[in-house]
Amino acid sequence: MQILFRRIDKPLLVLTILYTIIGLVMVLSASSVSAVLRYDVSTYYFFGKQLIYVIGAYIIGFIVLMIPTEKYKYGGFIYLIAILISLGLVFSYGIIAGGAQSWLDLGFFNFQPTEFAKTALIIFMATFYENSIKRHKPFTYNLIPIIIAIVIFVFIAKQPDFGGAIIIAGITFFTFLTVPFPKKSKVKIIKHLGIALIVGAFILLYSRSDLFNSSQLQRLQFQAPCSRYMEDTGYQVCNGFIAFHNGGLFGVGLGNSTQKYLYLPEAHTDFIFPIIVEELGLIVGILIILGYVYMLYRILKLAKRADLIRNQIICYGTFIYLLLHLLINFLGILALIPLTGVPLPFLSYGGSFCLNVIVMMFVLQRISFETAKNEEKREIANL
Repeated sequence: MQILFRRIDKPLLVLTILYTIIGLVMVLSASSVSAVLRYDVSTYYFFGKQLIYVIGAYIIGFIVLMIPTEKYKYGGFIYLIAILISLGLVFSYGIIAGGAQSWLDLGFFNFQPTEFAKTALIIFMATFYENSIKRHKPFTYNLIPIIIAIVIFVFIAKQPDFGGAIIIAGITFFTFLTVPFPKKSKVKIIKHLGIALIVGAFILLYSRSDLFNSSQLQRLQFQAPCSRYMEDTGYQVCNGFIAFHNGGLFGVGLGNSTQKYLYLPEAHTDFIFPIIVEELGLIVGILIILGYVYMLYRILKLAKRADLIRNQIICYGTFIYLLLHLLINFLGILALIPLTGVPLPFLSYGGSFCLNVIVMMFVLQRISFETAKNEEKREIANL
């Protein structure tokens, strides 16, 4: 265990634990009022559930830390198939919440396949392309993960979960760019992908597809939200602005937010950051953003250090996964892009997302361990 701790990325571990604790505290604060007034449950209801998710995520994470990434080439494909089946089952047995049919009720847990699809795709792409590069597979073979990603994208978009679909597309495209293919092969695949996207867009336009319903189209009206305060397209974002204004530099104090009194209906999920700024102040909000930046820097640094192709791709994929969530959440609550309901890593309430993001951080720690171990072996061999 001492050797394991010596080889992991300690700053990344500290940040993971710190943000998890901040998330628990803020979920309790942000959800305390709506739990009683909106859902008629205990003040601690959402906090208690989030605490269970966090404990479960860390237990699974420590187990994952003990599993060599070499095993992922066997489990990654099975994981992906299970997620594809789950995405299909959502249309027949899924629970509708927030206008989307995205969850499967497992009794003890509302399972959201979309969140698990993001991590399944990262791991599958890492193991698939490592094998492809080592065995010099033909050009068409390398299109398989992209085709699977397009299927996942359509499944998620039809729920409809436009934010999740965008993140799947972003993870696929940008992770693919990090794969160490020869330049000619990569350009060739990108050209074919571009043609496929253009053809797909024309099919959607001329088939009268109901891929985007009226409520989603309304979200495209995202600018100047306070001018539409009494409309769904402006109400929540404008109240987020009010929370930012109320907080000032130093905040109104932990637990003293006024906007969580049902002005922000989902204050503990994708709008938790305005509550953080209102209660703890803009300075704390900026520090949280800087902490995220440093976290992303550590992941990039680990990706560049990794000596195995699959580990490099997993690191880059996780970097993109977190970055997209951060950008879409922050830009959405600032009315710079349409609001899509994307949660904030470690801070927002949500079981499936909480499990995925924490477990992926432990996957990165396993990669850090393996990279350091291989570096030590090379140093000994050079003596």
